[in-house]
Amino acid sequence: MIKTYDIQDRRFPLHTGAGSDAIHKDPVYSYAVTRLLDDNRRVGTGLAFTIGAGNELVCQAAAFYAERIKGMPIEELMANFGVVFNTLSNEQQFRWLGPHKGIVHLALASVTNACFDLWAKTRGVPLWKLLIELSPEEIVNTLDLSYLEDELTREKAITLLSTNRLGRGERMGIIEKGYTGYDTSVGWFNYSDEQVRENCKRAIANGFTAMKLKVGSEDPLRDIRRAHIVREAAGDQATVMLDANQQWTLPQALTICQELKSMNPFWVEEPTHPDDIVGHKVLADTIAPIKVAMGEHVPNRIVFKNYLQLGAAGFAQVDAVRVGGVSEFIAISLLCRKYDIPVVPHVGDMGQLHQHLVLFNHISLGHEALFLEHIPHLKSHFVHPVLIENGVYRTPMEAGSSCDLR
Repeated sequence: MIKTYDIQDRRFPLHTGAGSDAIHKDPVYSYAVTRLLDDNRRVGTGLAFTIGAGNELVCQAAAFYAERIKGMPIEELMANFGVVFNTLSNEQQFRWLGPHKGIVHLALASVTNACFDLWAKTRGVPLWKLLIELSPEEIVNTLDLSYLEDELTREKAITLLSTNRLGRGERMGIIEKGYTGYDTSVGWFNYSDEQVRENCKRAIANGFTAMKLKVGSEDPLRDIRRAHIVREAAGDQATVMLDANQQWTLPQALTICQELKSMNPFWVEEPTHPDDIVGHKVLADTIAPIKVAMGEHVPNRIVFKNYLQLGAAGFAQVDAVRVGGVSEFIAISLLCRKYDIPVVPHVGDMGQLHQHLVLFNHISLGHEALFLEHIPHLKSHFVHPVLIENGVYRTPMEAGSSCDLR
């Protein structure tokens, strides 16, 4: 039973230049942390991610949600978590502050993720193992599929899960093999050209075959120059992604993406405002075969549904600390599987939680094991930090979701 809870406002200033992008020039990586304590002294830890200012507001909202599940047995709670999630996300006064987005939804993510962590710890298994061992019906019981009924009813979700269980035995090999990572830290926005060049060489030496550069400069020529630096340093065989962090207007994106085609980017990420679904569709059609990646700032399953329905995204970067937590992440992964769109999560939490979720996506849903973003800056603050060897995430084996902070 969830006996009590505490909420923590944890903030971590980064080294000069680290974490910077075209919009967030001086980020303070921060977590609104929910800790659920049960009557056996187990602690379920859940995170929501912010860039600093306002983190305290997410913490206040998380306390509101945590109070409403206090006293509930974790197995009973998770057996029907989809209904609980629906009730909490539609609480009348908090819903006005969303709905299903912003501070209140980030807070719900923190609490939801703590529930899943406690559930896995109660069963004594890593979160990925808990999820892949649940039946299709048990998985769907954790989901809120409201507003998705035109695409994904309960029955369709169960069928999709059941169908994709075929071949699961072969896909279990990923546990021993490990999940490939890609390096985002080579090309933070504030790094000099020479830093970017040296970081690319270091990433290749460390076993990474894919990396990402932050773009979105006031001078597009800077972006073009730096993109070619990465391509030259990494080599033609490397996979290189570009990330504008929403900086461009649609006309700007249309122009500069055409210029950037010459260095053969694997994707262009967050090229314009995340609410402009039609704009993403126009851009995706224009720059094909280069794909558009989106989702870091897409707040809920309904907006993802619209992106998929319009064919406006080549990669879905759903983030379990941005949407309503693990539950909504899985609902979105099911939608993406239906549309055969790869899920490559945004890693605002340094990969701790998402290393579990991509294993579930691959093993249980049949998503391609493409790669997972790796950002190393907060690893020292975790009790069980992600382990990367030769550019590959090693499978976590400790019970829970790897989110306990020191």
